[in-house]
Amino acid sequence: MSGEAGRWQAGARDRDAEGRARNARPRDGLGRPLPYGADGVERQPEGVVRGPEETVVEAQALLDAGKPFHAHEVFEDAWKSGPEAERDLWRGLAQVAVGLTHAARGNSTGGARLLRRGAGAVVEWAARTGRQRPYGVDVAALEVWAARLAADVEGGAGPVDAAARAPRLR
Repeated sequence: MSGEAGRWQAGARDRDAEGRARNARPRDGLGRPLPYGADGVERQPEGVVRGPEETVVEAQALLDAGKPFHAHEVFEDAWKSGPEAERDLWRGLAQVAVGLTHAARGNSTGGARLLRRGAGAVVEWAARTGRQRPYGVDVAALEVWAARLAADVEGGAGPVDAAARAPRLR
């Protein structure tokens, strides 16, 4: 986190070098803000353009490490920089990662809702395009995983261990 300190400007709002509002507070592994000056988890750089295969590999590594919030940011980069025809795929995967984030934070309602919404978007995209394994992502298995996790968190499982409950994308 300390390596990024020069990127932020002092003032009423944290801003990046281009003057855009950006929250400079450190974050924990689930993306929750920590007090200024606390040791946080290194943030994912924003706006990185990766190839689809690299996106899936990097997101899976972050999911496996119990960092679904960070995986969401990787998927969000693909959603924003990728071809229009694939935006619903990447947006759905980002929502799935955010759903796991909320489930790990103990937000059962939001977690379940986002898990189902994200998986549903990926399934719908796959049906529309005829691609059931885009970039190796097993859409059917992702749908089953999301439904099970959503049911578990709604059933009172409490905060889940993000690493232990991470999906296997491939």
